[in-house]
Amino acid sequence: MSILSRLLPPGRRHALPLILFMAVGFAAPLFAVIAYSFVPARTFDLWADWSFDNYLEVFNSTSYIAFGWSLGLAAATVLILALVCYPVAFGLARVFGKWATLITLLFTLPLFVSENVRLYGWIMVFIKNGVLLGTLKSLFGWEPDSIVFTPELTLLGMVYVYLPFMLFPMTLGVSMVPQQTRDAAYDLGASRWQVFREVDLPLSMPGIVIGFLLTFVLAVGAIAEAKVLGGQRIIPIANDIEVAFTYAQNWPLGSALAVLLMLLVGFLVLIVLRRFDLDTILGRR
Repeated sequence: MSILSRLLPPGRRHALPLILFMAVGFAAPLFAVIAYSFVPARTFDLWADWSFDNYLEVFNSTSYIAFGWSLGLAAATVLILALVCYPVAFGLARVFGKWATLITLLFTLPLFVSENVRLYGWIMVFIKNGVLLGTLKSLFGWEPDSIVFTPELTLLGMVYVYLPFMLFPMTLGVSMVPQQTRDAAYDLGASRWQVFREVDLPLSMPGIVIGFLLTFVLAVGAIAEAKVLGGQRIIPIANDIEVAFTYAQNWPLGSALAVLLMLLVGFLVLIVLRRFDLDTILGRR
């Protein structure tokens, strides 16, 4: 028997390739970013004297505005999508029947088109004399103000882009609710609101929580929507990180911003998860 066989049981030994892949492809870059955040600004020497100067520079700058934009737009996106997607998810799981596959395909097709192309399509719709405003002017002689390069259009673009990431987990969560349980609640005299509050919502919570977290994490790192639809009037934190790593060639500062963003998002996610007993929700106890 080889030394490796004696040290590792068969299960762990067979999982070793996957462990090595995750270590090289995920853990190593993450540790490199964390290490770079402590080296002197505009240097690439990981063995230089480490300090917290990059973090102090972040706290002494106006980066809090970018953090605020990113977190605020991400939270607004999640709230809007929660209101929009749950009725659609309920329809896909309970109402649309044989049409559910076709409707799901319609929601999926935009994902095969580049995000930037779709965002520029919204520019063509809302720009002055564009598809929408030009049509209103031609038909009714009314030309409202364009909302291009505004926070409102940026939020609309984020809602549009991240809708599938909220819808599909929600649909899975709603489909997990047994129809027999709903029928039993109706037989016991429960109203539609009571069935929704006591049966549908609690039992579909795993999909809802996953949709919330997935959408929020993706939306916090959004950058294309602000660049294309916001016209640089909105500077999210992802833009500051990109500038630090590219134009400024200040990898340590970009790493510090990235680490702070990861810590902040991770802290918020943990707060959400602590408010939900996932073991109970998933039926583990």
